[in-house]
Amino acid sequence: MVRLTKTFNFETAHALHGYDGKCKNIHGHSYKLFVTIKGKPSEDVNDVKLGMVMDFGDLKKIVNEEVVDIFDHVILLNQNSPHKSLGENLIKEGHKVIFTDYQPSCENMMLWMVDKIKNRLPEGIELVALKLHETENSYGEWLAEDNQ
Repeated sequence: MVRLTKTFNFETAHALHGYDGKCKNIHGHSYKLFVTIKGKPSEDVNDVKLGMVMDFGDLKKIVNEEVVDIFDHVILLNQNSPHKSLGENLIKEGHKVIFTDYQPSCENMMLWMVDKIKNRLPEGIELVALKLHETENSYGEWLAEDNQ
């Protein structure tokens, strides 16, 4: 069994409704996402992916389509909060806003990402970890072994 990790970067703004600190205001982060999968390298001599668990390019395509292209340069706001009207006004002004059904914290963003990425992985490939850096020295981590 071999683990592979690919790193992704994107810029996203959010606001945490009801939070008791500065993050209640719209602010942005330069997120860094580490996606770790595991599987067995192909031993099929006729397979163009011989020796690979998964082509890094295939993993990149999945994560870009399911996460990066969606979250990059958008504002995430909880649709079940008063931030919804703020977001609607921002949309009218030409901003890209995504309304979530969750508080858009680092933790909840990761849980959303897990479902999206897991559903796209080929048979025999498992998502084992996500690490999402919100800042250079603050990150959340999801581990499959903790969620069995």
